[in-house]
Amino acid sequence: MPFVVAFPVAFLGGWALSGLGAGTSAAIGIALVYANFAAHGASLAWASQISITTVHAAALLGPVVRLGIIVGLMFALDTLAWFSPLAFGLAVVPGTLLLLVYEARLTMRGLGGALQIPADPAASRAAETLAAREAH
Repeated sequence: MPFVVAFPVAFLGGWALSGLGAGTSAAIGIALVYANFAAHGASLAWASQISITTVHAAALLGPVVRLGIIVGLMFALDTLAWFSPLAFGLAVVPGTLLLLVYEARLTMRGLGGALQIPADPAASRAAETLAAREAH
């Protein structure tokens, strides 16, 4: 898992370049990237139990909500004397991009290829009703 490598690299890189506060800020940034990724998966798993419309809503609105949370946490952490928004940002942005590359590579290798998305119950009922009308 990339998080196992990225977390100490971000911490040590931030610490080496600008001290303990920057290292901690960078590590928090990487932890939030990982939490964002986990929240994305959890929200889609939850939404998939409801309907395809809910999956679409979670997929489209979820990133906006999670990005707002990350930005809000950055502003809240910026009130602390030791926090470095630069180190935080320099960990979050490349960390997110690297995670997206990792996810894309997994997808290209076939992960999720056997995923079965159930039909939306309302669409199934409508199709059955339409088929019954056409049969008569």
